[in-house]
Amino acid sequence: MNKTDLVKKTYELAKEAYAAIGVDADAAIAKMKDVNISLHCWQTDDVGGCEVKHGALSGGIQATGNYPGKANNIEEIRADLEKVLALLPGKQRLNLHAIYGDFQGEVVDRDEIEVKHFQSWIEWCKTQGIGMDFNATCFSHERAADGFTLSSKNEENRKFWVEHVKRCRAISAEIGKQLGTPCVHNTWIPDGSKDVPVDRNGHRVLLKKSLDEAMAIDYPKEHMKDAVESKLFGIGVESMTVGSHDFYLGYAIKNNKLICLDNGHFHPTEQVGDKISAVLQFVDEVLLHVTRPVRWDSDHVVTLNDDVQLIASEIMRNNFLNRVNIGLDFFDASINRIGAYVTGTRAAQKAFLIAALEPTSELVKLEEAGKNFERLAMLEELKTMPFSAVWDYYCLQEGVPVGAGYINEIQQYETEVLLKRQIVE
Repeated sequence: MNKTDLVKKTYELAKEAYAAIGVDADAAIAKMKDVNISLHCWQTDDVGGCEVKHGALSGGIQATGNYPGKANNIEEIRADLEKVLALLPGKQRLNLHAIYGDFQGEVVDRDEIEVKHFQSWIEWCKTQGIGMDFNATCFSHERAADGFTLSSKNEENRKFWVEHVKRCRAISAEIGKQLGTPCVHNTWIPDGSKDVPVDRNGHRVLLKKSLDEAMAIDYPKEHMKDAVESKLFGIGVESMTVGSHDFYLGYAIKNNKLICLDNGHFHPTEQVGDKISAVLQFVDEVLLHVTRPVRWDSDHVVTLNDDVQLIASEIMRNNFLNRVNIGLDFFDASINRIGAYVTGTRAAQKAFLIAALEPTSELVKLEEAGKNFERLAMLEELKTMPFSAVWDYYCLQEGVPVGAGYINEIQQYETEVLLKRQIVE
């Protein structure tokens, strides 16, 4: 029996097993068409970007490792992204930072960027048949060297970053308009203090003022959506983060913005999956940055762990897909970057398919009847249901490698493409 026939036969058996607990496996696979993950371009090049004149990586962001094959330019970044897309089932999106503009050898400062610098990315997305999301880049720049951007007490610097965010939002709106799908624009800033500050309030007053100025223009929701992203702490901001969760949650609720929940940006005992249904009582939509924090926001490659599974389960159990925008945010330079990309994205996709295969209504009935032993037992039994057979069939349907088949594809890409790249300092 060849591999294709084996996958199909195994799926039929799995389908029967799921049917026995009231789950339609075909319907679960069909739900995956609505799970569109925004792929963070910065995994290809360690958050380097494409600026002609750029600053060293800063803002508490650190990519560790020096595995060969890092993308050096926009052509290599796109080639890597195309390889990743070809190895993933379903339709995904592109998530672009402002430093990845197509600047054509021209020095363009952050307060000067225009739609024209991203038009080739829009055209690339059209050829791929995917949507695009966007991010202001408020780090790795001389005007962020003191650790403050939108909350800076240096008025010249503050105005610079306000202008940058303004331009990023305008670019985002045009992206969404041209691609026919809303572009989520996310604002994250590294602002904070390594040591204990005295005037926390002063910086937060300025941050609110800057956000109000930068977001004064309302763009159609069908073109762009604003998100604001908090952080607990990071390197260089151990004592105070200006844009804390409390700050941005309040801002998002009051101003009808999306709140970005990054599962590396909270205390280790907190779970983002638990926050989704809480914040969606008060905001229309959320943006997710799915990553795998180890001890802190260290942005490791996503794996199929309990935290990621809870995120996916909460979304699928409550039919939140139309209110949750799913993005990834990790960067690992210690292993093959494309391997990291594909493994991490597939892990997130697996979590959503597992969630779609849950007999949620039956579990809720047990819960509401106080049959907590039965609920516990069923949740445990679900862990050993033949999910992998459904996943393999889904990949087969989508024409992408089944199981571990993508490993050989990436090894071949490494040999034929990545290892032949020049090392550019």
